Formats: sequence, C-alpha cells, structure tokens
Amino acid sequence: MRPLLVTGYSMLSALGRGRQHHLDALASGTTGLGPSPIPLEFATATGDVKVALPELPTEMQPWSTRLARMATALLQDIDEPLRRAREKWRPERIAILLGTSTAGAETTEVAYGQFVKGGKFPRDYDFQRQHTFGAVLTVVRKLTGCNGPSWMASTACTSSGKSFATAQRLIASGVIDAAIVGGLDTLCTMTLQGFNSLQALDRVACRPFRADRNGINIGEGGSFALVEREGDARVLIEGVGETSDAYHISAPHPQGLGAQAAMHDALAAAGRKPEDIDHVNAHGTGTHLNDTAEANAIKAVLGTDVPCVSTKAYTGHTLGAAAALEMAFSACAIEEGFLPPAIGDGDIDPKIEVKIPTEKTTGKFERVLSNSFAFGGNNVSLLIGAP
Repeated sequence: MRPLLVTGYSMLSALGRGRQHHLDALASGTTGLGPSPIPLEFATATGDVKVALPELPTEMQPWSTRLARMATALLQDIDEPLRRAREKWRPERIAILLGTSTAGAETTEVAYGQFVKGGKFPRDYDFQRQHTFGAVLTVVRKLTGCNGPSWMASTACTSSGKSFATAQRLIASGVIDAAIVGGLDTLCTMTLQGFNSLQALDRVACRPFRADRNGINIGEGGSFALVEREGDARVLIEGVGETSDAYHISAPHPQGLGAQAAMHDALAAAGRKPEDIDHVNAHGTGTHLNDTAEANAIKAVLGTDVPCVSTKAYTGHTLGAAAALEMAFSACAIEEGFLPPAIGDGDIDPKIEVKIPTEKTTGKFERVLSNSFAFGGNNVSLLIGAP
C-alpha cells in the first residue's frame, strides 16, 4: 500500500476543541468524563462536548444541527491545510469521506419531544437536511467547496476508520488526489438507552483493562483529517486492515481472531513487522469481553511488551467518530513523543497480559497501531507512522 499523507487533522471531544486542549489533558491524565447532560432514569458517565460550537452561515441555517456545528468546528481547525489543498487540487478531485453512527438522531429526538408535548414538530425541523447521513455531507461540501466523491459510512464503531481505507483506494485508483476523512457523532437518548439495555454501560467513569471494569461510557465529538496524494505529511497512514469475523452481533470473538487478522493485514499493507510497532491505541471500551479479547489479540500479534492505552477513559466511546479521533491521538503520540497514562480506578486485570502503562510515557514512537472493533465482528486497524 502506498501510504496516505495526513497533512492536517482536527479534534473535538469532551477534552475540548483543538489539538492543544487534547494534548494538555492527555499529558496530565485528565478525563473529560462526567454526568450525563441528557436526563436519564439510570446513572452513567458520558463524555459530552462542553465548548461553544460555531454557527453555520445564514444561507445554511436550514442544515443547522449540533452535528453540523461540530463539523463546522472541525473544518475551521484544518482551514490552512485545506486552503493549500484547494490551491493544489481541483475541487472535483477532493473527496469527502466520513463516518457516523447516529447522524442527526439527536436533532430528531429533540423535535419529536416537542411533538409529544405540543402536538407539532418545530417549524425549522427538516428530516432530510438535519437527520440523514447526507445532511452533514452537504454542509461539508458547501463550507469547503470540495465536490469530489462524497459518502458516509455507518459501520458502528469502525465507521470513521473505513474512511481512511476508502480514501486510500480512491487515491490509488486515480479517482481523487485528496480527501477530507474522519467522523463525528453526538450524544443521544437512543444510544444511551440502547447500551443500557445491553447492560453495557458503567455507572461511573469507565476503566478499560481494570479488574473491576464494568462497561463503557458514551462520548461525542469527532475528528477530521486531510489526506493527500502528495504534500508535507504530519504523519502517514502506512497500512489499513479491515476484517469482518461475524462471530456475534455484539460480542467479540474470545480470542479476537478478527482483530488479529485486521492487525496482521495492516502490518502487511505497510510492509512492517510486529517489532516495528511502538504503541497500540487500543479499542479498549471497558467491557469485560472486549478488553479481554483485544488483549488476547494484541498478545498474539505483537507480544506483551508494546505499551497499550485506551483513550476512551478520557473521551468516552465516541462511536462512529472513535477511529478518526484515536488516529489523531496516535498522531499526537508520534509528533509529541509521549503516551498518555492509562487512567481509571482500580488495578489492572491480571488476566490482561499486555503492557498497560499507568504513568505518562515519554520516548520516540514512530509507528502506532490504532484499533477499532465494532458490533458484528467488524474490525479496522490503522497503522500510523512518522513521515
């Protein structure tokens, strides 16, 4: 695989907006998890975005939703590399390839709540422009002027990881020269109620790989990256591994066979060996089944000496945005030379046989595997490397 050049990236999560806010929190081991801003009949922590979000231009107000404003913030934060790309490539050669899990569900929930109370939907509610997957694509196209191929993937927790694989294939085939890739998701009642019904939510801040871990926390936010055929790369996507083991609709294979295959495929695509990997940004949701299966898979592929950290203890599980956001965290590790501590209450599970550093780790990290595993045994591993 010819590496994808990442020439810019942006981040938005419970840790704040922008790279520096995220670096500060990661370096100090400060979580963004807290009480849910959505009223619930059960206790759980969430990772909600607390910063003010920019408004859309007046002519785009019919598309204005929380998701669309998140997209606007993420685009603003890669404005300079986008400007350079638009000078270099034709608009029809810049794709928009994104991932989400719930799209505009939050907006529809609010609108339906008003319908239940008053018998009418809000006057400005528009299902096509505010709920659908295509709605946020329209926003990104209009704000950037990029009109190459555009589509949204929705494969649960691997959604935004798929965008990097798609961009690589389209660039390799000569269809495009650059792409805005990534993903975003908002908190919504449907997601919180759904994971609660699966008995998968932790009542307090999640504790990936801890012995007393008890489930996930849902987060919101996103990350956009600009990938190009040529340019000044901040980091490279050296390899992508995609598999679907279809072991179970919601549980991973106990030995993580699909996860192993995804990591092997990412290594093979990059022409790298297991000993070339300096760090794993683990999927690490905090459930007993996921963390154990992933640790088994990492051990089988990489051994037990590679430091593994789950940043979901900082942001919560951002669902369709998780793979892109964690690619950005991996890029930070490469660019800044440190790994955040694996935070969470309690001792590391003795059954977890991989290395989980609980203190900030400094050093040279040239290649990082970032894992994302979804319902249905759908797996993506990204191998991110220094340029």
